[in-house]
Amino acid sequence: MKNLRIVIITGLSGSGKSTALKALEDIGFFCVDNLPIMLLPKFLDLQTGVSSEISKIALVMDLREKHFLEKHIEILTRLRKKKYNIEILFLDTSDELLLRRFSETRRTHPLSKNKTILESVKLERDKLCELRGMASHIIDTSGYSVHQLKEHVQRLYLAPGKSKKLIINLISFGYHFGLPPDADIVMDVRFLPNPYFIEELSEHNGNEKAVETYVMGWEDTGEFLRRLFDMMTFLVPLYEKEGKSYLNIAVGCTGGKHRSVVILNQLARYFKDGNYTTRVNHRDIARS
Repeated sequence: MKNLRIVIITGLSGSGKSTALKALEDIGFFCVDNLPIMLLPKFLDLQTGVSSEISKIALVMDLREKHFLEKHIEILTRLRKKKYNIEILFLDTSDELLLRRFSETRRTHPLSKNKTILESVKLERDKLCELRGMASHIIDTSGYSVHQLKEHVQRLYLAPGKSKKLIINLISFGYHFGLPPDADIVMDVRFLPNPYFIEELSEHNGNEKAVETYVMGWEDTGEFLRRLFDMMTFLVPLYEKEGKSYLNIAVGCTGGKHRSVVILNQLARYFKDGNYTTRVNHRDIARS
């Protein structure tokens, strides 16, 4: 129980709970939307009663489920007494913004029977007051864009020293075999001296020390990498700010065996040093 991290996302209808859930899913949480409160104890017992790779769970629970209002305090209090590590993330926002959101989406409020939207919002706020007082974190989402809210939630729940949320996919390739179709950024390194024309290096590849030493031994290579790293330092946080989960960077040379492999490996070291999850694929290394 102590090793299972449980985050319950709740709060006002229209405050951004679905966005918060997606943000936690992107950093490795197992996510469930609208689980009935009465099933929560059984659900957690199942997770702790068997061997599982799941260590982090996030659940959106709110008054869409009919027993939530009458049972949530009792059940959450009981689970905490049983030593479950339950954190409550409560999302709030202004009445004015909620009215605008319900008007724009034309959705009905869960408590809107015989009530105006404003009356429903105020009633919901009153009914959730005690739960709000139990919250580990409270976020007023009034001034947040979708991307800003995702970033804030991930910053709260991403453990210090863990990998950042953006996953970097690195692909080396040979232009002779075509560009990777899913590349976001493509770098052409065919301007660097080619080990293919060095007899003792031709049959080797960029993962081998002799080829790496040759490619890295040129002044242009060092200057190119310095500028490339500077560009990545500028660009990658902007992709993160935009809410991108994956960034595909391709580096190409003629055959995809020598220069692109060496440069891609340098990029991989740079991103790993920056604490990013990095995946390396030398697509054409065995083809040329």
